[in-house]
Amino acid sequence: MGIAALPRKLIFRAMSTGSAIEASNDSSSLSGRRVVVAMSGGVDSSVTAALLVEQGCDVLGITLQLYDQGAARGRAGSCCAGQDIEDAARVAERLGIPHYVLDYESRFRSAVIDDFADSYLRGETPIPCVQCNQTVKFRDLLAMARDLGAAALATGHYAQRLVGPRGPELHRARDLERDQSYFLFATTRDQLEFLRFPLGGMSKAATRALAERFTLPVAAKPDSQDICFVPTGSYARLVEKLRPGALTAGDIVDEQGRTLGRHAGIINFTVGQRRGLGIGTGEPLYVLRLEPDSHRVVVGPRQALAATRVPIGGINWLPDEQPGDGTSLTVTVKLRSAQPPVAAELFLDGAGNGEALLAAPVDGIAPGQACVFYDGTRVLGGGSIRRRQAVAA
Repeated sequence: MGIAALPRKLIFRAMSTGSAIEASNDSSSLSGRRVVVAMSGGVDSSVTAALLVEQGCDVLGITLQLYDQGAARGRAGSCCAGQDIEDAARVAERLGIPHYVLDYESRFRSAVIDDFADSYLRGETPIPCVQCNQTVKFRDLLAMARDLGAAALATGHYAQRLVGPRGPELHRARDLERDQSYFLFATTRDQLEFLRFPLGGMSKAATRALAERFTLPVAAKPDSQDICFVPTGSYARLVEKLRPGALTAGDIVDEQGRTLGRHAGIINFTVGQRRGLGIGTGEPLYVLRLEPDSHRVVVGPRQALAATRVPIGGINWLPDEQPGDGTSLTVTVKLRSAQPPVAAELFLDGAGNGEALLAAPVDGIAPGQACVFYDGTRVLGGGSIRRRQAVAA
């Protein structure tokens, strides 16, 4: 399906009146071929587009309208705020490339926002960025890019796609402080064939320097910090709006089941949380687990947070050698995006489930977060952390 066949109501085109940036002598396997760039309006995706133009690619920028932008418009530090569409259009104009906006609000609502709300009701701590990459970006947008005759879909993620002896592999970014491979574990092998991450080998400082060299209008734009569709920063308020009655009161109890206080709803809590419990016992208490069926929040001392066994479900495996039932691997795992990798023994059942036995205890392992498996810098895959039994590890 060509550009002309796209539904008109879903498209805004930024007419390219600015001059294109000067192309360098650098070339790549994509030089002269069409590449769709997912342009969020931020610095990273803008530099990605500029680099590909410089390399001689036929670049087409697409921005996804994912939610009602009105509440977030102009709010500093938000991702995908209303201003971002205009910023992406200005960058496209500066680069001399066509730019389109696709209305994916309904897809984003059903695939990401609804799942986010339901996860909180289940007592989980969801990662909407993973769900967004898995659905509207690497499923829907990638399919659109193929329909438009593109040879690749490029994004501004800090991760590396390296070609190994059996095809492309997903690796951590060279700058480990900026690494976003944790959020990409659900990428499939077929998607990885088509994806490109031009920023994976550089630092954020280098990206900023390129934005200045390309004189991009977003060169000084701050990085996004918040979940894009939570304009107030209050997850609980959003969940209550989407799921009326979600704020069901319940008991705060200790590990022995003794009632220590009351709470207004489990959606206000996450495993490992210390502040905002509203109880005083003379010692610091942390949320150990959430029990959605009984609406109980179980708290205890910090040492009770430590665990070495991590149950995992919904596993995506990237290498082409699929593990069978009973497979055991020595790997490192990440249990939060900002946490360092931990050595572990990974046990898989061949049906999308498994368990990671950690070499050292880790605090605050939260159901709904991801457990991502690495072999050195290579991402082997990952899955969703499931609820563990209420026993000490």
